[in-house]
Amino acid sequence: MSYAGDLAPETAWEKLANGAVLVDVRTEGEWAHIGVPDVSALGTEPVFIQWNLASGAPNPAFLEELAAAVPAEKPLVVLCRSGARSIAAAEAATAAGYTAFNVLEGFEGVPDSYGDRVVNGWKNRKLPWK
Repeated sequence: MSYAGDLAPETAWEKLANGAVLVDVRTEGEWAHIGVPDVSALGTEPVFIQWNLASGAPNPAFLEELAAAVPAEKPLVVLCRSGARSIAAAEAATAAGYTAFNVLEGFEGVPDSYGDRVVNGWKNRKLPWK
């Protein structure tokens, strides 16, 4: 593993309560149509930086956008839809000098046998979102 580790959604919330920064790496479409984590109760807001662009191509400015938004000394909690893109983003952030954690299950979690994302993840574990 070339990042700080994997966190269950509830453990990610605790890490955020202790000063880590939530970085949501999903696409603009996902943020707009599916929802976003709400960490305002912790006195903070998520940072939204796409790992992949809407075209599916990698975001070549990811690390530049991250550096502009979050100081390198702040630990990161990285979130995507299911916990896959966030691994790649956490690895890249770690290589750039951050301490980055991946949120297991992501925002929506894995699909059930019907393809619906109702099994696990940030939303289905009843963590705040809007």
